[in-house]
Amino acid sequence: MPALTRSALLAGAMLMLPLQAHAADVDSKDKDDTIIVTGEANQPSSSATGLSLTPRQTPQSITIINRERIDDYALTNINDLLSQAVGINVERAETDRTQYNSRGFDVTNFQIDGIGLPLISGIQYGDMDTALFENVETIRGANAIMTGIGNPSATINYVRKRPLDEFQAKVSAQAGSWNQWRLEGDVSVPLTDTLSARLIYAHEEKDSYLDYNQVNRDVMGGIVSWQVTPQLKATIGYSRQENNSDGVLWGALPLIYSDLTQISYPRSTSTSADWTYWNTTDQNAFAELAYGFDNGWAVKGVFTYKQHDERAKLLYAYGTPDKETGLGVYGMTGIYPTTYKQYLGDFYASGPVTLLGREHSLAFGVSTSSSRGKAWEAFSDELIEYPAIGQWDQGLIAEPTYPDAILQTDVKDQLTRVYGAAHLNLTDRLKAVVGGSLMWLKTSGTSYDVDQYRKDSKFSPYAGLIFDIDKHVSLYASYTDIYNPQPEVDINNRRLDPAKGTSLEAGIKSQWFDNRLYATAAIFRARQSGLAEFAGTFDDGLRSYYTGVDTTSTGFELEVAGNITDQWSLSGGYTHLDIEDEDGNDTRTWLPTRTLKLSTTYKIPDLNDLKLGGQLRWQNAISTQADGGTIRQKGYAVLDLMTSVKLAEHVSASVNIRNVTNTRYLNSLMWGQAYYAAPRSALATLSLDF
Repeated sequence: MPALTRSALLAGAMLMLPLQAHAADVDSKDKDDTIIVTGEANQPSSSATGLSLTPRQTPQSITIINRERIDDYALTNINDLLSQAVGINVERAETDRTQYNSRGFDVTNFQIDGIGLPLISGIQYGDMDTALFENVETIRGANAIMTGIGNPSATINYVRKRPLDEFQAKVSAQAGSWNQWRLEGDVSVPLTDTLSARLIYAHEEKDSYLDYNQVNRDVMGGIVSWQVTPQLKATIGYSRQENNSDGVLWGALPLIYSDLTQISYPRSTSTSADWTYWNTTDQNAFAELAYGFDNGWAVKGVFTYKQHDERAKLLYAYGTPDKETGLGVYGMTGIYPTTYKQYLGDFYASGPVTLLGREHSLAFGVSTSSSRGKAWEAFSDELIEYPAIGQWDQGLIAEPTYPDAILQTDVKDQLTRVYGAAHLNLTDRLKAVVGGSLMWLKTSGTSYDVDQYRKDSKFSPYAGLIFDIDKHVSLYASYTDIYNPQPEVDINNRRLDPAKGTSLEAGIKSQWFDNRLYATAAIFRARQSGLAEFAGTFDDGLRSYYTGVDTTSTGFELEVAGNITDQWSLSGGYTHLDIEDEDGNDTRTWLPTRTLKLSTTYKIPDLNDLKLGGQLRWQNAISTQADGGTIRQKGYAVLDLMTSVKLAEHVSASVNIRNVTNTRYLNSLMWGQAYYAAPRSALATLSLDF
């Protein structure tokens, strides 16, 4: 039986529970279709299509993690948050460099308020704080309209906090395991009848369960909104995050002995040293002008500036140690200053149109961006020899000397897009979303003395249908092209050609319990030709080269989000995935192909708003080849628990226990090295709100 057919049958079978719930509702009186779901279940989003549509109206899979859930589980950084997002895998291959994937492919598309601000090579440097955001959306599958480029994985959209019409303030203090402490403040103030501001600040310091590792983080942001006229609104904002980390991992633990058996370490083991660091500063500034017409049309122009700076002194360990002596691991080190700047302008218009007696919605826009990245290297030629395993925590590795830094990379990217979408009201039950993006991409510059020039253009179409079976259940399907310019280079140090392919998705979306609970099942299939796959390292041992391979991903996802009752919330889902190469063999085996994520809270108003909750994350076994041997991580589950209570008027307290069962597992096998995830920990929070 074909994989996609199996996925369809399993997905349909697992939807029987909501359909049975529907049977219990048939005797109730019909109600209007007004969406009353709060929280994560049905917040409108324009991230997928440019049209403001609810998840049920969008022919793709969308997960929204809102501020309430962020606060409940103290998800103060994006890595912890995305670990709980259905269908998203967080690859913590190093302490300060993280990658994400979904449906078998790397996530390369990122947005802030729907405006694309891609990460450098799809990598998050340092821990991105959540203090600045109201919620985080993940749109799984290819995103042809709003990005035009990228893998058929997911788009992650960070939605900023904005000034409110009324005064609101919240201050919190946290203390937890490994000397962690954090202060956070969030104040929204209406300055006049038409002018309001919001200020946000957070400071966090913590040691680590890992040897040598410490983190010090400062986050600040300010947004001012001015309602110039009833139709015209101007907004400006600035944010800055400084993430200073010491004792960092660049690479991780070698996992294969010289006899090709797998190494087991204490969880605190690190190949770092106390003289290493990885400091990053991220700055974002934007100006936004929006005008709403009386006929329902609106136009918006946004200019965004982003700057990312790094200062890093890094140590990389390699080798296959002898099992008896623990010797045989070596290191190399360098200093790496980096600067990345991006300028982006986006003009966007949306509104209703009437055609053939029905009202439809249109959205279209143009965006242009210019980014430039410069990277220097001061590589030490001194060979570092590690002591025996078991002595790595004794600080025995001396800091070497370094030459002056040399500019190794100076690359400029220019991307211009014209995009548009239409939500067509074909009949009372049948809706369509159609559109596409036309893009022009140009790259110039050099990296390690190799010309990086490229010039590409491509139109990516998008088509989707939504059919309402009744007021509870809708069927949907969508199609889009894939066009993914890749930063990876081949053995000649030249960029690979863009990966190309198609992405298909179909499923069922539904709402239950008076529209409080949203449930969906989806099947998907994505094919890519020329996708970058690791093939080796250059002679310096630091930089990797790749080859293009044809890859097919098929699977299904099940998800629920919302409230079963006013007191009981539930969200989560299951992902089943198969990834095959052009010969039909399993590939990218370091990715989990079965994952389950569930989160629930229950609130008891009569007991001082006592809230109890838990979130569970499970994945199946994974493996990879490295240093001539096989590395395996068996399947595991991680359980977190939380409780909160109102102590007095405006005062509340909460406690989070993470990894309650103290599960021991490796964070990621993506690069053939890994380090262990955190053991059981506790975090207490005291909050004041006004």
